[in-house]
Amino acid sequence: MNTETQNTTPTTHTTHTTDGTVEINPSPAAPEPAAPAVPRFDQLGLLPELLRAVHDAGYTHPTPIQAQAIPIILAGKDVMGGAQTGTGKTAGFTLPLLQRLARHASSSPSPARHPVRALILAPTRELAMQVHESVVTYSKHVPLRSVCIYGGVDIKPQIAELREGREIVVATPGRLLADVQQKSVSFASVEVLVLDEADRMLDMGFIPDIKRILDMLPKARQSLLFSATFSNEIKKLADSMLKEPQLIEVARRNAVSETITHRVYPVSSDLKRSLMVHLLTHQDLRQVLVFVGTKFGASRLAVYLAKQGIEADAIHGDKSQAQRTDALEGFKAGKIRVLVATDVAARGLDIDDLPVVINYELPHTAEDYVHRIGRTGRAGKLGNATSLFSPDESGRLADIEKLIKMSIPRVEISGFNLGASPTEREGAREGGREGRESGHGTGADRSRHEPRERSSGSGHKREHEERHREHAKKPERRPPPHLPAASAHLPKLPKLDFDPFRPYENKVSASATPTAEKASATRPQRPVAALLGGLGKK
Repeated sequence: MNTETQNTTPTTHTTHTTDGTVEINPSPAAPEPAAPAVPRFDQLGLLPELLRAVHDAGYTHPTPIQAQAIPIILAGKDVMGGAQTGTGKTAGFTLPLLQRLARHASSSPSPARHPVRALILAPTRELAMQVHESVVTYSKHVPLRSVCIYGGVDIKPQIAELREGREIVVATPGRLLADVQQKSVSFASVEVLVLDEADRMLDMGFIPDIKRILDMLPKARQSLLFSATFSNEIKKLADSMLKEPQLIEVARRNAVSETITHRVYPVSSDLKRSLMVHLLTHQDLRQVLVFVGTKFGASRLAVYLAKQGIEADAIHGDKSQAQRTDALEGFKAGKIRVLVATDVAARGLDIDDLPVVINYELPHTAEDYVHRIGRTGRAGKLGNATSLFSPDESGRLADIEKLIKMSIPRVEISGFNLGASPTEREGAREGGREGRESGHGTGADRSRHEPRERSSGSGHKREHEERHREHAKKPERRPPPHLPAASAHLPKLPKLDFDPFRPYENKVSASATPTAEKASATRPQRPVAALLGGLGKK
């Protein structure tokens, strides 16, 4: 029996069995292309000291952006890296940066041996602190100094650290320029510049400050730009500061994690707070990050939730750094159940295993939706992204769905949906609380608020007579007899000796004239010298 050649894909081969049948199996010579093996950190050419720090942190395999960025940065090339939030891009530039500066490591206490050699710029205080924490974690076995510079705190301790000498400076642009004015920092020895979350810097208006800082840096340097999303403005900034950069983008632009479940609750604006309480109580949500559009809105929502017995706090730009740190630490520790934040304040928040993110208000920019929900579903873990959607936000929702290329399912709750009756809306607004005053008022109270129906002329007459009788029944209010009159305690004023309605006449001047003449007659006149205009002695 001749074997038959089959032109199928994949390539197959035939096998003759003992019973005469023929089995057709996939050819082992042409297997399907296997996924590339995930490298380990010890295969990326990192120093043993850095590998030990990575191992101490509990990591063995790099993320995709780390695997791509680390070898390129070690080679000294400029990088334009993009990855969705939570993919580990911070370690992607921190580890190779530390290795490039390791040759300058010194244990000398002299500030001259520790000039600024790497500058990392971040848009917010929280992100700067997070990046600095990563630098400290991975450099604990390398004698390199670092400092974190940000506003909202006293500048004197930061100036003191800079004057002691620091090779790595993590800073926000505004406070860094303040240190430049204090002449406490020099950029003459900077070798590496990193711009983290460049798109947020653009949104916050930091581009002029960044350009001022770029003019102070040496031209011969390595520049790295990392961003969660890319826009045309970001590309223009990259063209001005990067030289033949290597583009690293491990996911399509503005992509969201596949482990995040999206849902939208249609609700009118005046019922959003009540729906928020309903979701928190009925779904038993224990750690929730809520996004609002304004600082005032964040504080107002946090106060409302606290009044409903829900542990909540707000974090925004008007709060001091100590207040923001306390709120964040309380949220991480589980003392605060709900953390209400604005987009600017929440950028860079690193919270392990955050289960739920709620958009109390949809963002004005669709890219901000990607940043917001990037707080949950990190490192392949499951996450939930919930949004409260009112009719005036239809355009924003359409932009978001167009950006992420998916339709977000709508979920309606009875009493909160847009088609709810006034009775259902009122019940939802009250939140099911017992003892409402409107529900337990007496019949007389309710009749007082009910509109009166128009009646005939006789009805008006009867109504007038009833009012007259009620008014006659009311006793006249008189002061008790034992109380004195209202003006009894006041002293009696003297009688006026002039007419207050006629022009005032000075009686003293008329009577004083004879007296003056009499005084002048008895008093001898003094002679005045001729030189002074007098007549002299006679």
